[in-house]
Amino acid sequence: MQRIKHLLLALVTVSAVLLSSCAAPEVDNATTQAPESKVEQLEWSKNASIYEINVRQYSEEGTFDAVREDLPRLREMGVRILWLMPIHPIGEKNRKGPLGSYYSVKDYKGINPEFGDKADFARFVDEAHQLGFKVIIDWVANHTAWGHPWTENPEWYALDEDGNFTPPTGTDWTDVIQLNYENEEMRAAMIDALEYWVRDFNIDGYRCDVAGMVPTDFWVEAIDSLNQIKPVFMLAEDGEPELLIEAFQMNYAWQYAHTIREIAKEEQSLDDLTALMEETEANFPSSSYRMYFTSNHDENSWTGSDTAMYADNFENFAVLSATIDGMPLIYNGQESGLDKQLEFFEKDTINWGNYKYQDFYTTLIGLKRDTPALWNGDFGGDLEILDMPEEIYAYKREKGDSEVVVVLNFSSEPKRIPLADVGVDDSYVTYNSNSLMVTNSEISFGPNQWVIFVNK
Repeated sequence: MQRIKHLLLALVTVSAVLLSSCAAPEVDNATTQAPESKVEQLEWSKNASIYEINVRQYSEEGTFDAVREDLPRLREMGVRILWLMPIHPIGEKNRKGPLGSYYSVKDYKGINPEFGDKADFARFVDEAHQLGFKVIIDWVANHTAWGHPWTENPEWYALDEDGNFTPPTGTDWTDVIQLNYENEEMRAAMIDALEYWVRDFNIDGYRCDVAGMVPTDFWVEAIDSLNQIKPVFMLAEDGEPELLIEAFQMNYAWQYAHTIREIAKEEQSLDDLTALMEETEANFPSSSYRMYFTSNHDENSWTGSDTAMYADNFENFAVLSATIDGMPLIYNGQESGLDKQLEFFEKDTINWGNYKYQDFYTTLIGLKRDTPALWNGDFGGDLEILDMPEEIYAYKREKGDSEVVVVLNFSSEPKRIPLADVGVDDSYVTYNSNSLMVTNSEISFGPNQWVIFVNK
C-alpha cells in the first residue's frame, strides 16, 4: 500500500454506490493519517506474486504429486508464493455435493486422502522450497466439520439455546459448526495444530479463511507462537484494516474486486476506482499489502469465468491488478484462459489447453519482481493517477530511479494519446498488447488495449 497522489483537478469523492457497499468509515483524507501496522514484512515478500492452487481440480489425478510435477512451469512463470486450498480431510455429515467443501475440515492435523498422504505433502513442500517457492496453506479456524473429533468437547463450540452444535450465524454453511473462542482449551489446541504444519512440514505461513470472524487477539497470540518457530507470512481473508494493523502482512482487496466487476458491467466508473484507492490509502497501513485479483476460487465458482466477468477488458483488469498496488494473485488456470466456473463440491478438472496467457502473466510477474517501483507495500512506489480522457485509465509509480507508467484503454473504440500527456518519451521500455502502436509521439490504442512504460 502506498501513498496515492492525484493530478485530477476535480476528483469526485466516493460515490453513493461505493459508500453503501464499502465497510470502511468515511475519512477526511486531508486531516487523517493512515494507521501504522505492528507487523513486520518479510524481506523476501517485497516483490512477490501469489498463485492459488485448487489441488482437486488442478489435474485429473487431483494430487500433490501431480501439482509437484508442474512446479518447474510455475517457477518459469515467476510465481513466488504458492497458496494451497485446504489440504485436510473433509467431513461427511451434512456434506455438500459428492466430494464436499474443502472448508469443512474434519482433522486439522490430517491430509485429505484424495490428495495423497503426509509423505506426498512433505515432498511437495521440499521440492517447492528447492525451486525457490514459499508455501502457505489454507486454514479454517472459524468452524469445523460436524464430525471433527473436537465435538467430543461440546464446550469448544458455540451451542444454540438447546445445547446443540450450530453453523455460523447468518450463513448457509450447513456443513460446518461454529467454534467457541471463549474457550481457552480450544484456542490452545488450534494454536498447536497451526504450529504442527510449520514445525513438522516447514510451511511458510497461512491463508486464513474468514479471518475477521475469529477474534483478533487469537490471531495475535497464534502468530506470535508461529514466529517463534520461523517467521511466517500470513494472509487474512478479510477486507478491513484491523487485522493488518495487529497481526497479518496481507489481506484481500475485496472492495477493489467488487468495483472492477461493476466497472466491467458499466455499473460503476473509473472515477469510482480512483475514489476507492484514495479511501484505501487513508484507512490502511502503508506497509501492509492488499491482495489484488481478477479471480480466485470463490469468484470463479460462484460469480463467473474470466470472460463472463470482464469480457474484452480481461487483460486490462489483469494488468491493473498486477501493477496498481499491493500483491497480485493468479488463480490456477487463468494462464490458460480459464473459461468456465469450476465446480466446488465435485471433480471438475481445469482444461489447460495451450496456456494462452502464460507469457502475459510471466511478463507481469517479471515486471513486479524486477522493477522497484512496482514492489509491494512501502517497498514500492507511490501511486499517481493521471488525468485522462473518458475510458482511459493511467497512473504512474516511482521509487528512486525506477518509474512505471501504465495506460489502459477500456473503450471498445480506438484511442490516441500523446506520449507527452503521460510523461514518457521513446527512451522508456515498452510492454503492450499485441498490435498496439507506440511511436515517438503518441500511443495508438486499438479497442481494450494496454501499455506499460518502464524506466528502470
